[in-house]
Amino acid sequence: MAAKLFACFVVFVALSTVAKADPDLLQDICVANKTAGVKVNGFACKNDAAVTEADFFFAGIANPAVINNTVGSMVTASNVEQIPGLNTLGVSLARIDYLPGGLNPPHTHPRATEIVFVLEGALDVGFITTANKLFTKSIKKGEVFVFPKGLIHFQKNNGNVPAAVIAAFNSQLAGTQGIAAALFTSTPPVPDNVLSKAFQVSTAEVEMIKSGLAPKKS
Repeated sequence: MAAKLFACFVVFVALSTVAKADPDLLQDICVANKTAGVKVNGFACKNDAAVTEADFFFAGIANPAVINNTVGSMVTASNVEQIPGLNTLGVSLARIDYLPGGLNPPHTHPRATEIVFVLEGALDVGFITTANKLFTKSIKKGEVFVFPKGLIHFQKNNGNVPAAVIAAFNSQLAGTQGIAAALFTSTPPVPDNVLSKAFQVSTAEVEMIKSGLAPKKS
């Protein structure tokens, strides 16, 4: 496992060097002070005297996530929200776990290119360009695939065993916009007549889709 993570890290560093998305830092460190209430492009800096090693550490992607949703996948983020020391550094990671048949639904990252390294299992992955061309490939343990910045992409586990990847981003906070959720569960909602015309379906079908995507009440 250590060798796999090291290989992923090397690829990640190379990506962040040649395709940096976030602005360059202007000091050694700027650990995020998320309680500052200051609106900047990123987070305000924590007082250096209050910075500790814990600001640069996160163990949350060491183990598989518990998956209890309808799509059969779970993303465990490892970005500036979990690691304040990533503020201004322009890099982050995530772990994505998939049940057999699990899907990471079509989505975009508006602020970053993504590269995934397969830890376990195999996945069918793909992205769609602005020319509406799909690039898709089956990838397996030890292999890497890149999703260009801002383009719609997905991953699907069509195998009968669980799968997992480590995803790297050239942004401290790449942002994720799920296509279905953005269109059908926004607040306030996108008008039904817009969605029905865009998808060439009835408003009743639009409402059915919305009800299926709405968070389940406990």
